[in-house]
Amino acid sequence: MKRIFLSVLLLAALGSCKDDDAANNQDLNYSKLPQEFPFSKLATVNGIDVINGGFGSGAAAHPTRKGEFYVITDRGPNTDYLNGKKFLAPDFTPTIMHFKINAEGNIEVIKYIKLKNPSGQAITGLPNPAGMGSTGEVAYDASGNVLGTDKYGLDSESLVAAADGTFWVSDEYGPHIVHYSAEGVEMERISPIGVNTGTRKLPAVLAKRRANRGMEGLCITPDGKTLVGTMQSMMFVPSKALATNTTLTRIVTFDIATGKTKQFLYRQDGGASDSVCDITALSNTEFLVIERDGNFGSQGGIKKVYRINISGASDVNGTDIAAVDGMKINNKALEQCTWDEITNSGIKPVSKTLAVDLVAKLGYEHDKFEGIVYLGNNKLAVFNDDDFGVVDDGGGNAKAKVLPKTGKVDKGTMYIVDIQ
Repeated sequence: MKRIFLSVLLLAALGSCKDDDAANNQDLNYSKLPQEFPFSKLATVNGIDVINGGFGSGAAAHPTRKGEFYVITDRGPNTDYLNGKKFLAPDFTPTIMHFKINAEGNIEVIKYIKLKNPSGQAITGLPNPAGMGSTGEVAYDASGNVLGTDKYGLDSESLVAAADGTFWVSDEYGPHIVHYSAEGVEMERISPIGVNTGTRKLPAVLAKRRANRGMEGLCITPDGKTLVGTMQSMMFVPSKALATNTTLTRIVTFDIATGKTKQFLYRQDGGASDSVCDITALSNTEFLVIERDGNFGSQGGIKKVYRINISGASDVNGTDIAAVDGMKINNKALEQCTWDEITNSGIKPVSKTLAVDLVAKLGYEHDKFEGIVYLGNNKLAVFNDDDFGVVDDGGGNAKAKVLPKTGKVDKGTMYIVDIQ
């Protein structure tokens, strides 16, 4: 008991220093940013180079060392094909990159951490089998041959770097939240469908996420006690046909010590095709979240960051987190209700105000704005997912992902921006 108590005190102490540590980041030399991450070639598919990129699906600051960061890839390079995806590098392992801003202001990679199953073997980004987080997608190789599944596979989208050196990673399959050791070995998998390694679960309703629309963002509160995750967009609750509120998505909190969860409603500006991506903490109740569409910023794309507060919002977890349709209003799932119906029932969503419009502020040209880290003093680090430098050509094959403004192949880039 004494060890647990001391651990809680340590986490609280580290959390209470977070604002000071973030503010100290302002002493660093960020004058050379924006700056691309260093890359090598991962593969060549049908004459198209696939870069060893993808870093920027999610981002986190090192919990104690200023100027050091972590970014994570998703499941790997892929293109749409039939009822699933072509995996252009099927053996690719979702990876965390640890880097720093050195004294010269340059990005310097410290190490790469590949994610592993509980036995220490590298996982893949291939879909989970049925009953273990499957979204129904079929995996194919670049030639269109059916691939297998991976019960430990992850479509990783965001990460938390904890004070004890471990990582929490959220994904789009289960959706799962997976706890990894400092070396990237799985320690615990928490999901809404009972595939977790312990007794802790996420609310069952989260299993009704759409394919590729799982838990897109994840952060930890400054006190080190609570994980906060964002679902990417509206879910099919109770079904695809009946889910009519396309601007409703959910934020879930997970108490690390007890496993208790809460859910809050978030009202998107856009509809079902837009995304609520990464999240970073300002305090234990205030956060910054990304809202974006799928267009390039130079072609009218929407890339915004909102400041939200959950302290006045209603917990819509309901009395039973095993309820597959979650809380209801007049026997209707929340996704079936209009915002007027929700308001009239007394349910309050999280409050939100615009913090920054990246297109207006920076002329931001990327499409997948997916990672943010708050640095203190109204400074925000911004990251993009470059899709490994390839996109779908419309026929299930890969082509180079070219930024329309510059004509360059898209690459993961770190920016610094002032926010309101």
